[in-house]
Amino acid sequence: MSTSLFSQTPMVTVRDNRNLAVREIAFHRHPDTPQVTDTRITYHRHDARGFLAQSTDPRLREAGLANFTYLTSLSGEVLRTQSADAGTSLALSDVAGRPCLTLHNLSPDKDDPPVTCTWQYEDASLPGRPLSVTQQLAGAPARIVERLVWAAPTPQAQAQNLAGQCIRHYDTAGLERTNSIALTGVSQSVTRQLLKNADNPDTLVDWQGEDDAGLEPDAHTTLTTADATGAVLSTQDAAGHKQRLRYDVAGQLAGSWLTLKGGTEQVIVKALSYSAAGQKLREEHGNGLVTTYTYEPKTQRLAAIKTERQGSGAKVLQDLRYAYDPVGNVVSVRNDAEATRFWRNQKVVPENTYAYDSLYQLVSATGREMADPGTYTQYTRTYGYDSAGNLTRIRHSAPASGNSYTTDITVSERSNRAVLSTLAKDPTEVETLFNASGQQRLLLPGQSLAWTPRGELHQVFPVKREGGLSDHESYRYDRDSQRVLKSGVQQASGSVQTQRVLYLPGLEQRRTATGDKVTEDLQVITVGEAGRAQVRVLHWAFGKPTDLTNDQLRYSYDNLLGSSALEVDGVGNLISQEEFYPFGGTAVWTHRNAVEASYKTVRYSGKERDATGLYYYGYRYYQSWAGRWLSTDPAGTVDGLNLYRMVKNNPVTWRDGDGREQAVGPLAPDGTPLAKLFESGDIVYGLDAPRKKAVAALEGVGVKRKEAKASPTGMLRLFKKKKERSHIVIQNDITDAVWDPGNPTQYAQDKDIKNHLHDFKRGISFREFLKSHAAYNVKELEGARQLKENPSLVMKLGPELWKKTSKAGLAFQLLDQKKTVHFVVDIIEDTLAGVASKTKGPGTSITSSELRWLYRHRALPEVQANLIFYREGKKISQDEIFGKPEWENYKPKNSTRRAGP
Repeated sequence: MSTSLFSQTPMVTVRDNRNLAVREIAFHRHPDTPQVTDTRITYHRHDARGFLAQSTDPRLREAGLANFTYLTSLSGEVLRTQSADAGTSLALSDVAGRPCLTLHNLSPDKDDPPVTCTWQYEDASLPGRPLSVTQQLAGAPARIVERLVWAAPTPQAQAQNLAGQCIRHYDTAGLERTNSIALTGVSQSVTRQLLKNADNPDTLVDWQGEDDAGLEPDAHTTLTTADATGAVLSTQDAAGHKQRLRYDVAGQLAGSWLTLKGGTEQVIVKALSYSAAGQKLREEHGNGLVTTYTYEPKTQRLAAIKTERQGSGAKVLQDLRYAYDPVGNVVSVRNDAEATRFWRNQKVVPENTYAYDSLYQLVSATGREMADPGTYTQYTRTYGYDSAGNLTRIRHSAPASGNSYTTDITVSERSNRAVLSTLAKDPTEVETLFNASGQQRLLLPGQSLAWTPRGELHQVFPVKREGGLSDHESYRYDRDSQRVLKSGVQQASGSVQTQRVLYLPGLEQRRTATGDKVTEDLQVITVGEAGRAQVRVLHWAFGKPTDLTNDQLRYSYDNLLGSSALEVDGVGNLISQEEFYPFGGTAVWTHRNAVEASYKTVRYSGKERDATGLYYYGYRYYQSWAGRWLSTDPAGTVDGLNLYRMVKNNPVTWRDGDGREQAVGPLAPDGTPLAKLFESGDIVYGLDAPRKKAVAALEGVGVKRKEAKASPTGMLRLFKKKKERSHIVIQNDITDAVWDPGNPTQYAQDKDIKNHLHDFKRGISFREFLKSHAAYNVKELEGARQLKENPSLVMKLGPELWKKTSKAGLAFQLLDQKKTVHFVVDIIEDTLAGVASKTKGPGTSITSSELRWLYRHRALPEVQANLIFYREGKKISQDEIFGKPEWENYKPKNSTRRAGP
């Protein structure tokens, strides 16, 4: 592919004399007009204290508007946020930093009353734990929508490790009760009870008084066992089906099994193998299929996924081959298991190709689609965007079948709110189709939407009938806004049909009824660990279709982005195949049995597709026909100022895990911000000042270094500051928990590490790593002994000891844990000559020692796969650092040793 389109199109950040970003400049070119460059400037304004006060994208700047305006407290806490997309909201915390009051949905529209939420806590004489959350719509009485009950230190509670834990959490779906907790913090027994009349969308909660009277009598209990490290060994779902797991010595999945209630154990995953970098190489499943993975040697990007039946009846069922451009965008994917076909003088190849503009937005795609149930044809799709990244037009062309059309999307002039042109052609009308918080009111013509005060999709009305029962689908969510219940009502042939899906850990209970008569009672057992495949078992308690077998195992094999492309049964025979358009929607759909295939619910991006056509991601719903989200991003600006844009308009390279932020499919393109790539378990290195800046950026998107202890139920436990524990973000976090220069010849005990770190198992593992590597075993070094005898020598002896622990941290993170190291090269990159030559000053710092260690080990696959460098907060390639000529002066003592100093 030609790279001229991308020549001289850097992302430029302009900083003021306070080193605050005030401009972000991007250069846009389209493949159709490569000679035309559009300079797009995003503006940021900061107040006198250096806190962000306003951000504006190029599009709204021209209209004299801002995307975000902030009012902050003296400490920098955002008190008021005015968003063009998400509306205006207020948030106040108490003196302890706990949420106290929020107001949102602020609008003069009487149909959108403002919502006030308040938090109630224990008295100051107690630990200060939350007791309830109260919600009030303007003009309506206040209701307690969450209530928490904490266990007292009774002998009964202590016997189940419950003392001081949240044991009953009432939410808008009902009650979650914790019955037992392991010493490692894993919940061993958890029970869910639904709200009484939960299927009725008009049922509201108000958790006070005799709360259990408002619950259904049925209790759904999930049991879990775990080993001493907290790794789950087995689960038993609410219907009595059991799953068992096994791990290898590195803690990676080695096998899994399923036992249906009253049945015998059957293998789900027979064997797995991994590369030195921790990537899957081969999976063998219980249905006889084997999946192998191939990676590009240099970049470690996934190059191929091959699923085949071996032995008798050998057949390749899927053989996906990926090609990338230099920065990691997918440019083609080919399925070598499929044949090339011909139709109407057209060659139909099982391949998709993709082209991008200079901002890496997808602008065209080619592939194949179904002209009729037995015929394939080629299609081309092109995409158009405005300067804010809103998808404005989709052109679809399939000349051989005559399937050509254009989808236009109308964008508001005052925000990034947008709808199909069939809903509004005039941009001035778009705002009326959204509520004050930016949630869409109308899905398609005649299909209205209703939302909860917490911003969750509450109801969809496919058909509304005046004076009669309307068809609708409604949803209920738990305290974390995750869906617990889906209920549907349809009228047909003079009768009312209802569907109900209850989502429980490892189990979906699906029930269909006509009137009062249950016509189908289906349990869908979802296997938690099955390698890359998703495995589900269909168990009918009642109403099984006549041509299907009960307890059918269904393996779903995905592609690079997690989309369910291939579904087979328990003996490896094909059930269905599906291919998708780039932004979602089915392009190819084949199956052996229409009824059997209709039970496939997990589709594009591995997400459930509802009867409405919406994909449920976890925190948001996605409308594939418009290529955008139905509501604003609950994570804020983590993916940019446009709160509706889907994965930066690059849906074949990026994916979104839960509706809050994009996650990369293959290795991230250069220029990706650190905040987009940092995940739990990662660690940040670099000189102190730029590293602090990087950590501050992570904290700005919700990454926490210090936090009160969390209970196994996930609810915050609020203690005094001395009870805070650290999340591991930088190496100091884990080193300080394990080794104290004040007591340099000893390591911390398990209980002390547990009190210091949230991820205490990782801290304990690091301590054992130090003990087992003589070169890193700092407490046994002569310098540690001297420091013990004479603590005043800490400034002299300390740096060499800290160098040992920091390099040990790199070896532990990259080679042992196979987790990512994010290395910030600002400032130290300018002194690279001194680093390489070990010149006094820049070459003798701890960070210089770390960088030299990485250079010595740069050829190891674990380092190539898990080390990311950053300049000014943006990812750069390893070659930009390791390829510099200054390294020619470096004379290492050792190189590419597995854990050498």
